[in-house]
Amino acid sequence: MTRSIGMIIGAVAALGVGGISAIATVGRKDKSAYHLEKATVDRGTITGKVTATGSLTALVTVQVGSQVSGRIQDLFADFGTKVKKGQIIARLDSRLSVAAVEQASANQQAAQANLVQAQAKRSHAEKELARANELSGKKLIAQAELDARAAEAAAATAAVAAASGEVAQARAARNQAAVNLGYTTIVSPINGTVISRNVDVGQTVAASLQAPTLFTIAEDLRKMQVHAAVSEADVGKLAPGMPASFAVDAYPQKRFQGVIRQIRDAPQTLQNVVTYDAVVEVDNDALELKPGMTANVTFVYAERKDVLRVPTAALRFRPPPELLTAASGAVAGNQPAQSHADKKAAKRAAKAAAAHPEGTNGAGAPAPRSVWVLRDSALAEVPVSVGVVDGSRVEVESAALREGDVVITDAIARADRAESKKSRTQAQASSKSLF
Repeated sequence: MTRSIGMIIGAVAALGVGGISAIATVGRKDKSAYHLEKATVDRGTITGKVTATGSLTALVTVQVGSQVSGRIQDLFADFGTKVKKGQIIARLDSRLSVAAVEQASANQQAAQANLVQAQAKRSHAEKELARANELSGKKLIAQAELDARAAEAAAATAAVAAASGEVAQARAARNQAAVNLGYTTIVSPINGTVISRNVDVGQTVAASLQAPTLFTIAEDLRKMQVHAAVSEADVGKLAPGMPASFAVDAYPQKRFQGVIRQIRDAPQTLQNVVTYDAVVEVDNDALELKPGMTANVTFVYAERKDVLRVPTAALRFRPPPELLTAASGAVAGNQPAQSHADKKAAKRAAKAAAAHPEGTNGAGAPAPRSVWVLRDSALAEVPVSVGVVDGSRVEVESAALREGDVVITDAIARADRAESKKSRTQAQASSKSLF
């Protein structure tokens, strides 16, 4: 009797040990080879933004140049000088221009004298022709002599016309010389502030090919504008009248507010990147902003409040086929057995994830957006409608997605993770050994 009881107890103990061993084996076999990065679905505000970089300029900026060549004789404006329209800001050496005016005046006087002479000759020729006509009527001179007098009169009339043209040319040359003399005095074309001076007294400027720039004048520094280069992918989200804010390196803790005045249609291509110029008006009453400052501009094109939000990485995540198979096996150990249709659907999802990991269908068109949710230790694909994106999070709508759900953002192979951890440990040890 006692021996039978001992045998029964031994058999039960042996079965217990075998059961524990079997459970441990299954646990090791079903353990996933991936580490899942998770995030929680929450509610909040999503703000759609477009960022761009630009530079500040005045609303009206005029480059004042010289239309004649010469040496700078006097300067009456410097950096920061406030000037009025018509105010003299520089003067070139005018002696050559004065001499040119005097020469043109002399040429005009000579041309005028030639005209008077030609008119006198014409008057004499006309009188000779009248006398010849009278004598010809009395048959006192030959017809040839009458024709000669008529030709002389016509030539004298033509000479008067030519002399009149020379007088007009001389007058125009004198006017041109006088205008060039006036250009030796440089005046401000607008009311504003000198922001740049490019010459000094004694410097010679040459205007033979193009007008050299002497000054740059900004009309009103209390009104500024930002020329922001907006990517072609984002330009469709912007419109005139939309608010904008920006920061400059001079005041990193301050945000300046502005409004989009214009989005220009001219494309600008740099290294195969196409951008468009968005012009933002901004008040500068405190004169803190300077022309040429670099502005980091933010445009807010949409704002949604109290909406479901998930990380953008959740939309990009597609589980590896091995992970889906492992998840199906894990569920089978804790849940009722899957039906044949459920197993086929899981296999199809695994094949689709392997064939199109970037979320595209077989034709290359965007596939319906979805996120993968962890529910009861199993992965479930939930289709969603995507709304506003703020860069790190995205607005989603779905009847099957709730606040508090856990979505998967990435699956990292445990072997790669262990190797990365080992590399970091070795790097830390090496850095410690250096000290």
